[in-house]
Amino acid sequence: MTAFHLAIPVTDLAAARHFYGEVFGCAEGRSSERWIDFNFFGHQLVVHLAPPSAIHRNPVDGDQVPVPHFGAVLPWADWEALGARITAAGIAFELEPHVRWAGKPGEQGTFFLFDPAGNALEFKAMRNEGELFAK
Repeated sequence: MTAFHLAIPVTDLAAARHFYGEVFGCAEGRSSERWIDFNFFGHQLVVHLAPPSAIHRNPVDGDQVPVPHFGAVLPWADWEALGARITAAGIAFELEPHVRWAGKPGEQGTFFLFDPAGNALEFKAMRNEGELFAK
């Protein structure tokens, strides 16, 4: 798989460095006084000092999902471990870890949270990895 590149706004680089580097364990790459590169589960995430973005919500399987959002699809055990790591760090979930579409094609574990700048993140794990794009 080819890595993606995503640049997002943050309002505090030290808080972003702690959140992505310490809480998530993402290795830091290049940086300046205005931005930081992170290895976000094999992808390039760049946080830039900028004003915060507006969040909206859309219904998905009974949840009010924050939009925009980004994240990663992880193996189930890694998804559970990340959820435990976030809980241990005392960070609140926007939507607690739960299973969506249970027993149906595309069954997945999912949770949402916000970074310190208000960017929404979703992490999910597929019950069957081949059903990421199932209808």
